[in-house]
Amino acid sequence: MVTAADPGNSRTSVWLAGHTAPARRRSEAPSGLDRDRITGATVRLLDAEGLARFSMRRLAAGLGVTAMSLYWYVDTKHDLLELALDRALGELPLPRPAPAGPVQEGWPGRLRSLACGYRRLLAKHPWVAPLTAAYPNIGPHARAFDSALQRLLDATGLAGACRTGAHLAVSQFLHGCGGTARRAPDGDFVLALDVLIAGIEAKAAARPGM
Repeated sequence: MVTAADPGNSRTSVWLAGHTAPARRRSEAPSGLDRDRITGATVRLLDAEGLARFSMRRLAAGLGVTAMSLYWYVDTKHDLLELALDRALGELPLPRPAPAGPVQEGWPGRLRSLACGYRRLLAKHPWVAPLTAAYPNIGPHARAFDSALQRLLDATGLAGACRTGAHLAVSQFLHGCGGTARRAPDGDFVLALDVLIAGIEAKAAARPGM
């Protein structure tokens, strides 16, 4: 099973190593497969059997190919898990950017919607939470998610240490709720989120006197 310490710090992220297989491998690869199809099958297998039971052999059997065929498209199992993680994150609806302004109205509702959507994603794909702890989360959908969160925090009007603290608090809350996404009652989650948002609003209201 992959854990936060499993991949190790020495491996290079698939997003840094390059997302496309070398031309030699593409030209010699078995027909009927591509990285997109393999990634989709990985997501489905992780949903069905969980992270602990995932293996390249199980994945290959589901695709009707040999395990070695998969390595024409990815170098390691960890590369494939990174791709699957970002594919799942791409299912999260992101709030649309609000009109530009020094302080934007409605950011609490947009932040609440983003947080609740992330919670639903973790409940649908329980393997996402441990993988977000194991990998650097720098794929295109992960970056889009972080950009959306940054825009919401920009909308609060906070700056400096308060802005940094708000970002840390929200990030820790979103990722910390992963382990209890299915077990914690919805009411408890919503109450905790309300307290978090109220704290940010209080800091934003006190901004002129800081």
